Amino acid sequence: MVETSTASADSATPVFVAGASGYIGGRLVTRLREDGHSVRCLARSPQKLGGKGWASDPKIEIVAGDLADTESLARHLRGCRAAYYLAHSMVARDSAQQNEDQGLATSFATAAARTECQRIIYLGGLAEACEGARPRLASRLKVEAALRSGVTPVTTLRAGTIIGSGSASFEVLRYLVERQPLMLAPWWVDKPCQPISIRNVLHYLAGALELPDSAPPTFDICGPEVVPFRVVIRHMASALGLPRRPVVRIPIVSPRVGALWIHLATPVSHQVALPVADGLQLGAICRADHAVRLMPTRLLGVRDSIDAALGKVAVGQVETSWTDAGPIAGDPDWAGGATFVYREETDVEASVEDVFRSVCRIGGRHGWYAADFLWRLRGLMDRLVGGPGLDRGRRHADLIRHGDALDFWRVTGIEHNRSLTLRAEMKVPGDAVLEFQIRPIENLDGRTWIEQVARFKPKGLFGVLYWYSVLPFHGIVFRGMLSGIRRAAEENAAARLAGRDQSELEDASFGRSAGNG
Repeated sequence: MVETSTASADSATPVFVAGASGYIGGRLVTRLREDGHSVRCLARSPQKLGGKGWASDPKIEIVAGDLADTESLARHLRGCRAAYYLAHSMVARDSAQQNEDQGLATSFATAAARTECQRIIYLGGLAEACEGARPRLASRLKVEAALRSGVTPVTTLRAGTIIGSGSASFEVLRYLVERQPLMLAPWWVDKPCQPISIRNVLHYLAGALELPDSAPPTFDICGPEVVPFRVVIRHMASALGLPRRPVVRIPIVSPRVGALWIHLATPVSHQVALPVADGLQLGAICRADHAVRLMPTRLLGVRDSIDAALGKVAVGQVETSWTDAGPIAGDPDWAGGATFVYREETDVEASVEDVFRSVCRIGGRHGWYAADFLWRLRGLMDRLVGGPGLDRGRRHADLIRHGDALDFWRVTGIEHNRSLTLRAEMKVPGDAVLEFQIRPIENLDGRTWIEQVARFKPKGLFGVLYWYSVLPFHGIVFRGMLSGIRRAAEENAAARLAGRDQSELEDASFGRSAGNG
């Protein structure tokens, strides 16, 4: 049996994590550090990990690298006793992208073979190994096979539906139950499933480090209950304090139609929803109990898993989210071609800290300080054409970091008390960036200057027409937003001087619907 609560004698030797910026990887680093391990994290953009709570820990090393660069990978893997491969994409992939995924896994296996790395640990899904699995699920088996193409032993953990705050499957379930008094569901709502808590997933991932060489190469990891998905729906409704949701089966619903409905009704995109829908349709359950016997722990049932996840959401302690995964596009190249700019600026009777804090509260349940109905309308239009819309909200009510999603924007630059840069991820015919620059006004103590700049580089004639069609609303939206930020910052400053709670004051003055929190 494996006990992971105490670090092993090898804990000083680093453990390598590829995919530390993702939902599972970000939490795994925390767990490994709590167990006393040193961790080396690979990131294509190291600044994306800079805002993690563990980034400044002396036992955490962040290295810049690309999975396609075998030579660079081998250098980073040297000295590591084991490596986690958690870098596969969450979204549905076409054949070309699947080949790319396999190529990256092969590169990783080749690099590991050139080092003293003793084991590769890979997290897959139960549904992938099911008979009749669709190509977009079965492709991950090819990634696993690519990892096994080298000489380094591979341990694969296959999980069912993961229940955890911020996970894609949890968000799908929560929003569907909240928004549908009557649940219209495909036939697979009565297929058995075996959900597992994210806490138990992390236990098994950490425990895999200490498995003996004689251990099986593949483990099914699941929770203790095998239930039809309609029971999971009932538990979620009860945990949310909602009336019981009647479930009506629809005879024929293709995964693509189901994914489209998930896209429209929840924050999860249809690309992410497709594999989720595929997995639910197969009704994957554990086929072996090796994990329970070799890595014992208390397994959380469905209701306990849901309660734990909702508890994290309620107190704003969602450590990672499904929106964290994937590359972050940099700012567009503004050189060449037409670039439209809309600029607003103002001075604020508040400190730089007060202004920056107010800027960083935009989006999510706080809204956008002005014309929220226009933002909601734009979000609805975006969802209808396949974009993320506003439902993604934000990871934390007050704190943001590089790479965070803010509704249909993404944080691509942040300098504390100086600047914030957001890049649009909504469906738009061009590249859109929103920037905030903040600096103290010389010779005027307690006053701050803030500039807000919206830049748009159109793609083709339609992009130009789009800019001019929305230009009349910019004064309402952006000028109103800046005025709201100024007002909030000045009230923050006054509240701080008066010793009152800033968050309470802001929420009272600028309270928004909690639906995006």
